[in-house]
Amino acid sequence: MRFLHLADLHIGKRLNEFNLIEDQTYILQQIIELCLDQEVDGVFIAGDVYDKSQPSIEAVELLDDFLTKLISLNLAVFVISGNHDSPERLSFGSRMLQKNGLYVVGGFDGLLKKVTLEDGNGPLHIHLLPFIKPAQVRPYFQEAIESYDQAIQAALSTREYDVNERNILIAHQFVVSGDHQPERSDSETVIVGGLDSVDASLFRDFDYVALGHLHRPQRIGFDTIRYGGSPLKYSFSEARQDKSVTILDFGSKGELSVEQHPLKPLRDLREIKGPLAELLALGKEDEAGSQDYLRITLTDEDEIYDALGQLRPVFPNLMALDFENSRSLHSSHAQMAAAGDLVRKSPLELFATFYELQNGSDLNQEQIKVLEEILEEAGGVEL
Repeated sequence: MRFLHLADLHIGKRLNEFNLIEDQTYILQQIIELCLDQEVDGVFIAGDVYDKSQPSIEAVELLDDFLTKLISLNLAVFVISGNHDSPERLSFGSRMLQKNGLYVVGGFDGLLKKVTLEDGNGPLHIHLLPFIKPAQVRPYFQEAIESYDQAIQAALSTREYDVNERNILIAHQFVVSGDHQPERSDSETVIVGGLDSVDASLFRDFDYVALGHLHRPQRIGFDTIRYGGSPLKYSFSEARQDKSVTILDFGSKGELSVEQHPLKPLRDLREIKGPLAELLALGKEDEAGSQDYLRITLTDEDEIYDALGQLRPVFPNLMALDFENSRSLHSSHAQMAAAGDLVRKSPLELFATFYELQNGSDLNQEQIKVLEEILEEAGGVEL
């Protein structure tokens, strides 16, 4: 049987106040076409389906359209909730939807959910474990459950596994392998100190573990334990990542092939750096690339008038603008040195510090005199 492993759709996400719904619509349609081209039998969606626990109307409509199209292809679709999802909202109507081959598990109710499919190689058991915390698991067990490891162990213990048959787990947790940490990005929330981590060794009885939570597709611990990754870049820390979906071919027990299929976004998310004139010229030459979501770092030494106003007509989806030159380097060092004595400075001294941070030079005597007059006119502020 052939499956497509997805995760971290984050439908409805806004990035730097840009609404990504058009980009998500585009990439989900690309995934539907990939399902057709690859003739998959089913789809795993491993959590963080929505970006917020209370998704927008357009996000709900987009997910409804996506799932409807998948079901119309006669695919078996398996969905679990992630830490961004509301378990109750996601699982609404789930018992009715099972009749159409859509299996949604929003929350843990004391028993690990299992769906069994059949092919020429016998039964294929698919276990669905939504995102859980120790406090959510604790009410169903008598023993003390304090850690995430203990919570996962307890949840998995509610099912018996025939190790001679094929078993798949869909989960949404922060999985590590001993001291080895997977690659993370800024858009993922991980508890300080890794207290929410679980070890990959807990999943040794499964033939494949379809993970969600981290946005870079990667294996962890074993070739059979993999993060699906997000279909789009959701932070600039992901700018150099290649996004893809995972295609899985399950043969007889122990036979599994894994392929990564690249995804091409409607607009890429990139970082570019250089002098203003050079970047404007490049943007005008590359009409398609200029539509990407960009973080631009200007390296000009001279002061630039209305840099944002000059860049925006060429780069309409500019998300962030930074400066990197000798003045900004001096400013970062000066900010650290000056942070401790703001309370003791007069308004004139504060403005002088601000001017130095911005320009890399001190106020001259004429500027100081003008500023003193302004402050005096403002009400005789103590200098």
